[in-house]
Amino acid sequence: MSMITAKDGTQIFYKDWGKGQPVVFSHGWPLSADAWDAQMNFLGERGYRVIAHDRRGHGRSEQTWTGNDMDTYADDLAALTAALDLKEAIHVGHSTGGGEVARYIGRHGTKRVAKAVLLGAVPPVMLKGAANPEGVPMEVFDGIRAGVRRDRSQFFKDLTIPFYNANREGAQVSQGVREAFWLAGMQGGIKALLDCIKQFSETDFTEDLKAIDVPTLIAHGDDDQIVPIGNSALRSVNFVKGAELKIYAGGSHGLAQIQAEAFNEDLLKFIQK
Repeated sequence: MSMITAKDGTQIFYKDWGKGQPVVFSHGWPLSADAWDAQMNFLGERGYRVIAHDRRGHGRSEQTWTGNDMDTYADDLAALTAALDLKEAIHVGHSTGGGEVARYIGRHGTKRVAKAVLLGAVPPVMLKGAANPEGVPMEVFDGIRAGVRRDRSQFFKDLTIPFYNANREGAQVSQGVREAFWLAGMQGGIKALLDCIKQFSETDFTEDLKAIDVPTLIAHGDDDQIVPIGNSALRSVNFVKGAELKIYAGGSHGLAQIQAEAFNEDLLKFIQK
């Protein structure tokens, strides 16, 4: 397996396929790089170099007890881009991975970055608070923590329902997609997965979004039950100068898997601009 060593010695797994301009993918919680297979194969077949890593504590990367925080996630991504000496890279982040991309740019700048794509991403901040009254209440995230601690196997199976909008009339979500989600979640380390809940829910990415100075696509489903669009994309677009907003009617949080054909074409068009 391909690995890089982060600055604290943690082993980070990555996939690196094809040749051409690099497109780097950051996945959501509790998934792994495999969540991007449809996009990586699509772009790889069209002449792009496609790269995705498993966040520390997730997938095939080392299961870490410490360092499971957004700054370290961003530094791990920076270590990957430096190790592979990537230039003019397009960074694509989903959900927590969208926050990771924003924080990476906020901490490390855009000297290696050509464009950014935030899909169903958690910025600017999910948690409800005085400055974010429309946010998601802490009780929701406490419930996620409780579910992971109590029986994460069943919790991940149940989570696939709102994640892919399987509870909507006319939904077409295969059992295979749901089982792939479960498998990815079970590959991660429980401590790292629990730590990550705080990171995706409580981190404020506002200043990171303001630091993005490359062309940016913000894409989101308007029926996202995990990261509601009103508290995320519709706010983030106001902080990223010149950002393009793409809304998918009826789109779920997992649209990269179940609406892959539409998203892939939109992603390619944005990359080629």
